[in-house]
Amino acid sequence: MSTIGILAYGSLIESPGHEIDPVIWERRKGVKTPFSIEFARSSFTRDGAPTVVPVESGGSPVHATILVLLDTVSQERAEDLLWRRETGNEYSDKHYVPQSIKDYSMRVVKHIQDFAGLDIVLYICFSANIVDLTPGKLAELAVKSAKANAGKSRKDGISYLMSLKRQGISTPLMKEYELEIIRKTSSASLEDAWAWCRKNKYNI
Repeated sequence: MSTIGILAYGSLIESPGHEIDPVIWERRKGVKTPFSIEFARSSFTRDGAPTVVPVESGGSPVHATILVLLDTVSQERAEDLLWRRETGNEYSDKHYVPQSIKDYSMRVVKHIQDFAGLDIVLYICFSANIVDLTPGKLAELAVKSAKANAGKSRKDGISYLMSLKRQGISTPLMKEYELEIIRKTSSASLEDAWAWCRKNKYNI
């Protein structure tokens, strides 16, 4: 049976989901993504918050964690679990259907063979959809998401950025993006910026 892992380089590291978490056998840290990522996607499920996705230009490889799955988990099941976690379909009987990225809404499960000592490593590939990719634009989206419902459940852009920082993840735009959030909210830190957004949530 093949050894299977999931490459986590965003919120998946801290929140693998209710279905994936019980079947994680090991967490392998100290690996880097074999592709570049950047805050290039505005997430609908996070009220527009910027999230990191693989990019063809710009960005950089980042620190990642491989979630090594129990040997009882087949590749097909691993694909289903990852896809359901990323599409809000956990605990459903829905299955992943292999596809290619054709529009901004696509979430494609991709494979890396013989990576980090594992036979197969899966990762989710979202398409980029932020055209004006600047720190100012990212900060604007993050602040709006923190004021919206996503902020209440800490699924907003500011909280997401804080999560990535805790994991030692850094992209070329990240530092200026953080500074723009702090500037826009006249805050001393990202946590203060999130609190400011919640206090001023009706001032859009």
